[in-house]
Amino acid sequence: MKNNKGFLSQPSRALAVGFAGLILLGGILLSLPVASASGQPTDFLTALFTSTSAVCVTGLVVVDTGTYWSTFGQVVIISLIQVGGLGFMTMAVLFWLILGRKVTFRERLLIQQSLNVIDLSGIIKLAKQVIVLTLTIQIFIATLLAVRFVPELGLQKGIAFSLFHAVSGFNNAGFDLFGDFRSLTQYTADPIVNFAIGLDIILGGIGFTVMTDAIRYRKRKKISLHSKLALYITAILLLFGMVVFLLLEFNNTLASLSFGGKLWASWFQSVTPRTAGFNTIDLTAMRPVTLFFIILLMFIGASPGSTGGGVKTTTFGIVVLALISLARGKEDAEVFYRRISKEQVYKGLGIILLAMGWIIFATLLLGAVEKADFLKILFEVVSALATVGLSAGLTPTLSDFGQVVIMFTMFLGRLGPLTVAYALATKQQRKQQFRYPEERIIIG
Repeated sequence: MKNNKGFLSQPSRALAVGFAGLILLGGILLSLPVASASGQPTDFLTALFTSTSAVCVTGLVVVDTGTYWSTFGQVVIISLIQVGGLGFMTMAVLFWLILGRKVTFRERLLIQQSLNVIDLSGIIKLAKQVIVLTLTIQIFIATLLAVRFVPELGLQKGIAFSLFHAVSGFNNAGFDLFGDFRSLTQYTADPIVNFAIGLDIILGGIGFTVMTDAIRYRKRKKISLHSKLALYITAILLLFGMVVFLLLEFNNTLASLSFGGKLWASWFQSVTPRTAGFNTIDLTAMRPVTLFFIILLMFIGASPGSTGGGVKTTTFGIVVLALISLARGKEDAEVFYRRISKEQVYKGLGIILLAMGWIIFATLLLGAVEKADFLKILFEVVSALATVGLSAGLTPTLSDFGQVVIMFTMFLGRLGPLTVAYALATKQQRKQQFRYPEERIIIG
């Protein structure tokens, strides 16, 4: 007789259902009259889209966050962002610890899946560190932002804005309260806002494993291969992105700025495609080649085990290393005097191909129903899948069908293509008991 453990026995399925339930709850709360500034109920599709974007820490919106939603609605949104960014299982650990409840083995597996870590040992300790690190960084960034926002907006509003944007930035969500879909365009050359939000995004996107590795470095004098690769690729992409953006937009959107302002704007536009969603330059005024370059940065995204999305820096790095090894005639991908297993290379290729497959499919769907330029459609789809939240101006004009496509894309991007594939799988993964004969195929 078959042992039926139930649909939710697999961590990937339980995680998907948990996120879906959180999105539905957020949609119900945001559809209430008290959630809108006008006091009128919001149509459920708009509320559900906003909830999906918040839980999936994306930032794409069909209505302006700063002017459409009431204080209650904005509190709901930032709460969904915090829970969605850290993972609802991590937040559950906090409540379980407060209540003195023991965490079961199955719940530990869910936390492992939610934080995207390899080792199950010490998972509760890691979850505690994640919560402490998150709150510490967010309070620090909010304090920095208060230096700018309190003198401008007053004490109460300035503190509220500082906290909201610190949480939104660390979770790589991109939601803002400045109104009229402006994001941070009024702070293009502001050193405080650029530094604070930029640092917030980088720390949120680098991954909790990397941060805990860095904290323990003074004692252990050693850092894991994962952390090394994540840090190197992040640094390369940030510097490369800054230089390319500066060159591409020097005489366009950056033309009216001083050289210092150009550097700040280029830096921030290199940071934000790492799935953050804020912008200090009007995206609709950028050159098409710049938008395409941003699409590439968004596709790569942040690092594993972070609040960000994309195919991830280490995934991109492993595949590039495998290609370099192939070009050199080597059998294995190597980095920092270590060999990367073929299984991880295959998994990296699988993630990239699944992501590209959905981007192609979703772009074709939207291209068939939406009256918009191809580049804008592609930009919006990649932004949604990578949970970035940058918009070329298309999202607020999407049809109902287009909103549904983008919602599912955000959900897919937050969970990860492989997690969704595992969740939809009808059979348990079993170890292969035999191998077929090998035969060569002509390729290339």
